[in-house]
Amino acid sequence: MTADQNAPLQAPNPLAIIREARVGLDMAKMLLPLTGAQLRPRLPAQRTPIMVLPGFGSDDRYTLPLRHFLKRNGYRAEGWGLGMNLAGVNLEHSLDDLRDTWEVDARDAYNGEASVPYLCDRVVERVAARAESYGEPMTLIGWSLGGYLAREAARDLPTAVKQVITLGSPTVGGPKYTAAAGFFRKRQMDLDWIEREITKREARPIMQPITAIVSRSDGVVGWGAAQDHFSPNVRHVEIDASHLGMGFNPAIWREIIAVLGSESSID
Repeated sequence: MTADQNAPLQAPNPLAIIREARVGLDMAKMLLPLTGAQLRPRLPAQRTPIMVLPGFGSDDRYTLPLRHFLKRNGYRAEGWGLGMNLAGVNLEHSLDDLRDTWEVDARDAYNGEASVPYLCDRVVERVAARAESYGEPMTLIGWSLGGYLAREAARDLPTAVKQVITLGSPTVGGPKYTAAAGFFRKRQMDLDWIEREITKREARPIMQPITAIVSRSDGVVGWGAAQDHFSPNVRHVEIDASHLGMGFNPAIWREIIAVLGSESSID
């Protein structure tokens, strides 16, 4: 699909969170392909190295089934290794601690608005180190906020990141157009400032291939905010899935395998 230029920039209706109950169905559907992968002979770990980044409020345990599936298909898949993804609010920092690549505007009162950029800098360091260890660029797969972090790491690491696959990730506005907006507003964060800083980054486009997997029925990230209107090498794939279940959804696993160029199947 091409990006929907007319999609409104707004958070999902609060009642849409009810649709996230489908995560149980996604997890149930996951069992068949996961069992099939387990029964097949494990392929040697020779294919492209992959780092899978968890979403807000989750850690590497969430991405374990997907990583296990990728490993069974010969990919060198690993977690991000940075613990719980709390959008950086748990990391002490100031605006002066950000890498120069952010070029953020100064603030009189700072309430942690750049916590995600600060966390992203840690991701950049991690990805750069792992790519150097492998001796080749990595593919980054990120769910939700993890996808945003993967995108920004790719922007800063054009030679260390091969491609990016995002699952229901906010591309526009940061938390402003997501169900998590209230969490950040309660911390007195200026969401308009965050949105402006995110938009400024697009002056330096991500040149690597991006596959943005999106769901019109996503109950957490707004449909318009999940689409990328800036990157020159982005491809959008629409799959009907719950936001919370994207990491377990077999249709999404099939798409990931196709993007990675594998001949294996999860049918």
